[in-house]
Amino acid sequence: MRAMSLLFPGQGSQAAGMGRDVADADKDAMELWKKAENISGLPLREICWEGDEKAMSDTKVLQPALTVFCLTLWQQLSKHVSPSACAGHSLGEYSALAAAGVLDAETTLKLVSLRGALMAESDPDGRGAMAAIVKLPLEKVEEIVASVAEETGRVLIVANYNTPGQYVISGDKDAVDMAGARAKEIKGRALPLAVSGAFHSPLMKEAADQLAAHMRKAVWRKPSCPVYSNVTATGLTDGESIRDCMLSQMTSSVRWIDIIRTQYADGQRSFLEIGPKAVLSKMTGRILEGVPAEEYTSSVVSTLEQAGELA
Repeated sequence: MRAMSLLFPGQGSQAAGMGRDVADADKDAMELWKKAENISGLPLREICWEGDEKAMSDTKVLQPALTVFCLTLWQQLSKHVSPSACAGHSLGEYSALAAAGVLDAETTLKLVSLRGALMAESDPDGRGAMAAIVKLPLEKVEEIVASVAEETGRVLIVANYNTPGQYVISGDKDAVDMAGARAKEIKGRALPLAVSGAFHSPLMKEAADQLAAHMRKAVWRKPSCPVYSNVTATGLTDGESIRDCMLSQMTSSVRWIDIIRTQYADGQRSFLEIGPKAVLSKMTGRILEGVPAEEYTSSVVSTLEQAGELA
């Protein structure tokens, strides 16, 4: 079997029709979609497979839907691929945990369904917001965030370290707007994100605490390979450490740049994204810019046909 580092994407990587080819060809995959629907209480197949992209982008729908897609595709790939490491971007970390054997599929779907519902309902007053800041180096983004937070006394953090030159800020809407304006003043760009709250910030604490109560009841097994944490960007090799990091994942930054660089430093040379689009594959290239192309591979599998090509 081929050894590869598995990467699982998060919110924003969804695509209409995702996973239908796998489920139509494999009864176990179809049963897992049905189980996800029973757990979430949502008609996931109807929403995803009939092309209702607006409904699919709803956080409470997307989180179980994208996760079950990743799990069913991994079921196919696991016949040909052995994970040498696993990592997932935000929501994708749950799929990574399932692929590494830390959580079983049912527990994973229960946690992401609850996570999606909690995040969708976390900000009924519209207090929080997120924006992608591009075309600025990290030090400038962190400088803006620190100064705005200090001046306003509002919550504002760098929530996602996606690639050099692409960072996501999260917090109180007025602080996010102010930081975006300052980024534009120094020739950066601020792109507001269509989200229902200030994800990966302290404003998620109430939702995170509710999810944590369920996490503590779950069985967290020793992973079959290192799982690189969003919180620490290090490869974790025991279930207890993984659980402890996951308890704070919803309120902590996603350190994706460091995850990829640390994996490379740890000897990973073959990266495989399991997701509807090549979101993380493109990011890997930007993160490892300067590394000779012949020294690593980065690919994506989105369909049953592509999974079979790895046989």
